[in-house]
This record gives sequence, structure tokens and C-alpha cells, in this order.
Amino acid sequence: MFILYHLLATLILIVFFPIFYLFKNKSRFQERLGLDLPNLGESGIGRLWVHALSVGEVLSAIPLLDALKNRYPSREIVLSVKTATGLEIAREKLQSKVDYILPMPLDFWWSVRRMIKYINPSIFILVETDIWPGLILSLKKSGVKTILVNGRVSPHTGKSYIRWRFLIKRVLAMVELFLVQTEIDKYRIIGGRLFPDKVKVTGNIKFDRKWKSLKDKERKRWLNLLNLKNGLIWVAGSTHNPEEKIILNVFGQLLKLFPDLSLIIGPREANRFDEVYYLARDLGFKVIRKTELPAGPPASPESRRAGKYNVFILNTLGELGQIYFLADIAFVGGSLAQIGGHNLLEPASFGISVLFGPYTYNFTTMSQSLIKCGGGKMVSDESELLHVMLELLGQKSEREQIGKRAKEFVEQNQGALDRVMEILEPYIEMSKVPKGNK
Repeated sequence: MFILYHLLATLILIVFFPIFYLFKNKSRFQERLGLDLPNLGESGIGRLWVHALSVGEVLSAIPLLDALKNRYPSREIVLSVKTATGLEIAREKLQSKVDYILPMPLDFWWSVRRMIKYINPSIFILVETDIWPGLILSLKKSGVKTILVNGRVSPHTGKSYIRWRFLIKRVLAMVELFLVQTEIDKYRIIGGRLFPDKVKVTGNIKFDRKWKSLKDKERKRWLNLLNLKNGLIWVAGSTHNPEEKIILNVFGQLLKLFPDLSLIIGPREANRFDEVYYLARDLGFKVIRKTELPAGPPASPESRRAGKYNVFILNTLGELGQIYFLADIAFVGGSLAQIGGHNLLEPASFGISVLFGPYTYNFTTMSQSLIKCGGGKMVSDESELLHVMLELLGQKSEREQIGKRAKEFVEQNQGALDRVMEILEPYIEMSKVPKGNK
């Protein structure tokens, strides 16, 4: 099976190589082939290799990277990231937490073998998802154990594991351990009779991230920048098409009763920033991109009134967490669109009322628990979103109570990181000598 996989990967690369090399981003393509790599030098003690797929997984890895750095200060940590956006966020936020940040190459036999030899890891820690057969096989042949941390399995992936278990089983057999977030994730792996002895439920390490609240001075700076000293703020983060249209329709209705309400939209995908801006403009809102804001607040009352916007497009990466802290109410996207939802913990950890749609299958347990404890509300469509927003905007005490329960929910579910580190410890201790030096 693996010979056939490598053969197909080679044929695909040969066919598409001229297109990508000549017409796409050449430097990016060289990175994905594992050609453009910095000099890592020699490592006397085995490197710890952590891999994250994209932005969400990079942010999920932060508590783990902090713990690894604190517990094993003499071990070099390499973080690899697959997507360009995830790599950009990692380089912006994690330079102090890891020794090297690298792009993950294509799952092509020559590229992954080059990457493994180049890093010379003693262990490979995979965050949440992104299992590639060629990479995992090459790691196993090199004597490097692969451990999945904070694993989550979507309903679609779970069904694929059952339908294609005769193929999937060979790939998953090469993984040493699956440390998953919930019992549901465990069931979706072992539902196809796949290695129940290898799967452990450790919880979600996202709960253990130290969410940094804005200090009063920084909060005032943001409010001045946005010219939002007074009035209510609604933040809609990680949104997808057609969620922005729904949110803007609701916002237009809300302005009739709450004229001082402001909306901040943070689209999930950077290539949609302009699309959402023009959508808001065409609907008649006073809209501005975050990067177009002046360095300071308007100097006079007249210029302040002239520069009054009510819709702000967060067209920067890595700032959504801070923006949530400004919110009176938050909506987390990917949940009215059938994406599966995004991380609800950022607004919840700040004590903000959290709203989300019905499609939260990537965070099923988290969303259900938030509803159960009264720290969040699910809205099924545009009409229900309008109804709930009217209710919360008109009742400050209710907003604050929901936010308080959301924050308590986050605090009560911490501790997964300690469980993960306890399981990882013997594997890391046994792997002090890099494979190339044995």
C-alpha cells in the first residue's frame, strides 16, 4: 500500500511540478519540497519536533510549547507548520517559545526523508490532526515515535475511518499514542475497531492556555484607535461566507434600537478581507479596515464625528484574541456556515457572552457544555440571532451573568496539559539521543 502511495505522490509531483514552479509562488513551492531550509546545526540532545497544520492548531500548540520549553530547557524544539497563514502566525507569535519554525514539506518520499534527516528528531508530536502516511512511515523507519496530542476527529473523518479501515488501520498503526480531547473523539477512532489500547482521553489543552487580558491602558488604546469610547461592541470572529451577510443583516436591524452599537468582523480567511469590506460598504454601512485606521483618535469633535464608523473589518492576523476582550457580545463563526465551528474559548475566557450557530461538530463537547452551564447560546439562523442579540443588548445583567459562567467553564476544565505532559515524559526522557548519533 505504501509503495503505491509513494508512486502516486511521485507521479502527481512530476505532472504538476512545471505549473507550480513556473506560475505559482516559487519560494513557497521550494519550501514545500523541503529545499529552502535554514541551517539548524548539530544538536547534542534529541530535538523535539512539534507539528501543527494551520492557524488553529498553531494556537492550540501554545500551552504545549510553553510546557515543553519550561520542563526541557536543554532540548531544542522545532515547530513545523503546513499552511502559509499558519506559518506567518507562528513566526509572529512563537519565536520566543521554540528554537526553529519550519514549513512542513509535501508528503513526498524525498521531501519527508530530507526533513527527518535535517531535523534529526527524537520524537514527533502531532497537534490535533494532519496525519500524512509518507511522513509517519518514514519517521517509524527512522525509529522516531509519533504521538498525537489534543486529537480531535470530525464526524466525516470518523466515518472515513470506518469505511476505509482496511487502509486507515495501516497508517494509524504507525502512531504510538492518540491523546484525544473527548470521549466522542475516542469513539470515532475505535468505532472502526482501530487500536482502542492506543487511545487515551486527556482533555483539551486549549483550556490551559494563558489568555492574556488587555490592561486598562492597552484597552483604552484600542478603543481610541477604533473611536469606540462609548457604546456597545459586537465582535464576530472567524467568520465564513455566508455568515458575514447574515451578521450584517442582523446588525442593520439592531442599529434601529441601538444606534451606538458597533460591529467588528474578523473573517477567518485572509483572502476574504476585501470581500467582506465591500459587502459591508455595499449594504450601506460606514465601514473601515483596521489597517486604514489613523494612528491616533481624531483631534477635534468635528473630525471625530466625521470619522465615525460602525463596522470594522479586522484585516490583520493574530489580533482577534485581543479584540474579543473589547466585546460586550461575541459570535464565533464557522458555525452558521457548515464548517464545524471554531474555538469558543477565547471570548469565553474573557468572560464575554458567546454565541454560535448549530454547526459546531469540531467542538461538540465544548459547545454543548457551554450551553449546559449557561455560558453560551446557540442560534439556528438569522432570525434567532437577531432575537438573542436584542435580548442580550437590552439586558446588561444577563450579558454579564452569561459571561461570568463562560469564564467559570473555562477555569473548571483546565488540567489537560498536565495529563498530556505526564504521558509524554517517559517518551521524551527515553529519546535524549538523536537518531543520527546512535
